[in-house]
Amino acid sequence: MTFFSILCALLIEQLKPLRADNIIYAEIKSMAMRMETWFNAGHASHGRIGWFLMMGLLMIPTAGVYWVLKYYELTLVMFAWNVLIVYLTLGFRHYSHYFTSIQLALSAGDEPAARALLADWTKLDTAGMDAGEISRIAVERALITTHRNVFGVFFWFMMPVGPACAVMYRVAEYLARAWNEPEHMRNEAFGQFAARAFYWIDWIPARLTAVAFAVVGNFEDAIYAWRNFAHRWHDEAIGIILTAGGGAMGVRLGTPAETAARVVITPDMAVDDSDSESDILPGEEPGARALQSTVGLVWRALLLWMLLLLLLSGAVLLG
Repeated sequence: MTFFSILCALLIEQLKPLRADNIIYAEIKSMAMRMETWFNAGHASHGRIGWFLMMGLLMIPTAGVYWVLKYYELTLVMFAWNVLIVYLTLGFRHYSHYFTSIQLALSAGDEPAARALLADWTKLDTAGMDAGEISRIAVERALITTHRNVFGVFFWFMMPVGPACAVMYRVAEYLARAWNEPEHMRNEAFGQFAARAFYWIDWIPARLTAVAFAVVGNFEDAIYAWRNFAHRWHDEAIGIILTAGGGAMGVRLGTPAETAARVVITPDMAVDDSDSESDILPGEEPGARALQSTVGLVWRALLLWMLLLLLLSGAVLLG
């Protein structure tokens, strides 16, 4: 049922993509803001309370519906519930239109349009960026977004009480950003637990995504870049995904050189630029063609995940 639930959700999303500003996401964001307002008194323990309460309010009803349907053996209704939750937690098409539009703009040589689209997507100041910098940021954002909106959800949906686990992953990812990245929250202790919790929740999925990129791309270069350069990112999971993804495509992402600070996506993607120019990541500087390579890499990785899910589902049924 897991495989077919994900497959149906992906097909529905291709036909009817869920907007990133839909009412359900808006309510969750509003709830996160209220939790921060109610519990943030300057201590990390308050953030822990708010995090667990937020998770309980969203996961318990999701798991409750799942177990009730399973208990009464309402297979078709349970299948529909699984598809609905996967559809709501996946985000394969949320931001793909930005990536596609940037790719078309760069292919047409329209750098101003590409800069405007990238600024709208990433909320960064893109003035003065050349095509290489635009391509680099777009590729980095696409790989990270795909991991967090697709592959991470896949992993947790395969766990017992899959729908509740998928909700946990997406909400944990959002809280790690919402309670740490805004200017007024960066030095607050309130978001420390949310960031640490997501680090452990994402520990295995991040590495599985990196392995998938390596398998469907240039395996040797992906593993070499992962082993030797991933630690230079301040965010370990992001370093693993970008080094493996870049190595798989033969593209240099987040180069630990002096210009790296200008081409990172967010502060947690910054790299240590203390290394010499002679000790930089392998691969070519990203250009417009790197965006097409990214599309191919992501789709091949997606097919690999689906194949593994199919095999796993078949093994469970035969067992």
